Amino acid sequence: MPTFVNPEKCDGCRAQTRPACMYICPNDLMKLDTDIGQAFNQEPDACWECFACIKMCPQSAIDLRGYADVMPLGATATPLRGTEQIIWAIKFRDGTLKRFRFPIRTTPWGTIDPHGRADTPNEESLRDPSISAEAHYLGVEELPAPAK
Repeated sequence: MPTFVNPEKCDGCRAQTRPACMYICPNDLMKLDTDIGQAFNQEPDACWECFACIKMCPQSAIDLRGYADVMPLGATATPLRGTEQIIWAIKFRDGTLKRFRFPIRTTPWGTIDPHGRADTPNEESLRDPSISAEAHYLGVEELPAPAK
């Protein structure tokens, strides 16, 4: 379901140098047309379909073309972002509206400690081939050392 930008809604994030969709796209597909101040997907066929741009767009200007086995021709899918969830609103041709809620957080804002189990990095740890906190996440006390 490649994405496309609705030119009637897109304001290019007020024509900044990098609109939100361009910033978030992992495949660098979203670009800003500086002449008209709007973003566009420069290569829809290369879209990874991660929908990061759709979820990120503050104007809800990015839409997707749905596959027929997911949503019938003429239906639309619109994400409604919140701090705790994303609600996908699917509107069918007959006007039927269905909403699906997906949580986007499992912990309260500001409570994540990404380096909680890792040692404080130092210059010596940069030479270590192991991954930070690898033993903990593998469920062992320490990793076996390679034979010399």
